[in-house]
Amino acid sequence: MSNEDYLKDISEIKNLMNKSSRFISLSGLSGILAGIYALIGAAATYWLVTTYSYGTLVLDGWVFRTSMFILFLVALFSIITAILLTTRKAKQNGEKIWDSSSRRLLFNFLIPLVVGGLYILIILSHGKYGQTGGLMLIFYGLALVSASKHSIGDIKYLGYIEIILGLIAALYPDYGFWLWVIGFGIMHIIYGTWMHFKYDTVKS
Repeated sequence: MSNEDYLKDISEIKNLMNKSSRFISLSGLSGILAGIYALIGAAATYWLVTTYSYGTLVLDGWVFRTSMFILFLVALFSIITAILLTTRKAKQNGEKIWDSSSRRLLFNFLIPLVVGGLYILIILSHGKYGQTGGLMLIFYGLALVSASKHSIGDIKYLGYIEIILGLIAALYPDYGFWLWVIGFGIMHIIYGTWMHFKYDTVKS
């Protein structure tokens, strides 16, 4: 066996090990669409707040409740889109959508996300919402970093960016809304586009 054949075999073994331990069928296009949903939701919320509450939110007001409902819709559409596109990509790659690697991915992603969501609900119940945008970014970034060990490792870089944006939002809460727009909207579109051309367009 030549050195070239030996290196080729090693590479194939490494790829098989990665496929067996990581869920690699995440869709870059779903990231792009999630970013678009976030921008639409942010625009609707911005119009709502500036038009009906003069730039301020009251926790028990209808504007705040509507804004939270818009946020829920953004998350719901993003999740549904991610499931549909990831399922399609997994079928194209001949992968199972629900196996040990996808379960590990989901488990490691949800722990920081659920904890963060509960913590945000707690501080909202105390009438504090100035740090909400920063906390969303930080916990979402932690979820991406945690999940990256069981998926495409590149998503951890998006996680780092989200965490940094969240920390900046914590320092400057007046800019929390715009940093949220950058993190969940613009960065998703940029990163999703990069992931799409790096992974989705590669013929297996």
